[in-house]
Amino acid sequence: MSVSPMLAHLAEQPFNQKGWLFEIKWDGYRAIAYKEKGGVKLLSRNQKSFNDLFPSIVDELKKLPGRFILDGEIVILDKKGRSHFQLLQNYQKRKEGIPYYYVFDILSLNGKNLTRLPLIKRKAILIKELKRAPLSQIRISEHIEEQGKKFFQLAKKLGLEGIMAKREESPYQERRSRDWLKIKTKMRQEVIVGGYTQPKGSRKKFGALLVGVYEKGHLIYVGHVGGGFNEQLLSDVFKELQKIKTARCPFQKEPHPNTPATWVKPKLVCEVAFAEWTNDGIMRQPIFKGLRTDKSAIDVVKEHYTK
Repeated sequence: MSVSPMLAHLAEQPFNQKGWLFEIKWDGYRAIAYKEKGGVKLLSRNQKSFNDLFPSIVDELKKLPGRFILDGEIVILDKKGRSHFQLLQNYQKRKEGIPYYYVFDILSLNGKNLTRLPLIKRKAILIKELKRAPLSQIRISEHIEEQGKKFFQLAKKLGLEGIMAKREESPYQERRSRDWLKIKTKMRQEVIVGGYTQPKGSRKKFGALLVGVYEKGHLIYVGHVGGGFNEQLLSDVFKELQKIKTARCPFQKEPHPNTPATWVKPKLVCEVAFAEWTNDGIMRQPIFKGLRTDKSAIDVVKEHYTK
């Protein structure tokens, strides 16, 4: 049994509602864990293996009895217990921090497909199964019921990325569904790198990334990202850009930045935080948060609030 992860729509406001549960929105790598007779596989959304990057998590999954498929998020926590995507970038480069796998769903157990069961029942099974072995790096993603507004305010106070709202009776659907909603405390967006500008002054490697999202099969320019880089990040990202340079602009409508642009094939995905969307669809004050090697460029679209 191979699974495509269930995805959430973006909601504008938190809410209180019976029949819904609320969890932390973790800021990391989404990962599906498979334990079969042949061993353990830990896969990203775009089916890349995490086994070599997070061997300690794989080893802990092996401790759990039986066969299963789990859904969760791999994160690195700061000193206050908050997940930050940037900490995962540091871990990949320098192995700083301890990776944790926060599990929020179970899709199969000992060959039995659980995806049609209501979420609240799957949660009960998951909690029971994760107690079968002593685990230090695999944790339950805890939830509360009904009180989404209060939970959101707490998440905002603690500086978390946001919360998830999930309908308790929802089955697991291998698509984007309004039974799962994400409510963010800050504006975040995944974007595709289509080029970069020449650096100015003391800046090295490049000035800003020229980024876009797909709309109706076309790459649409949504802004330039120059903030959020240190010298190491500039060097690391520049190295990746050199592998995919091209003479042709990948955007449907060519942007005209203040300094000369170098175009790249639209393969690199990064995540940015920003203040707001302008009326002409450009991100205001975008800040680079990291490359998303776990996601495919073709899947990146502008997030719209669900109704």
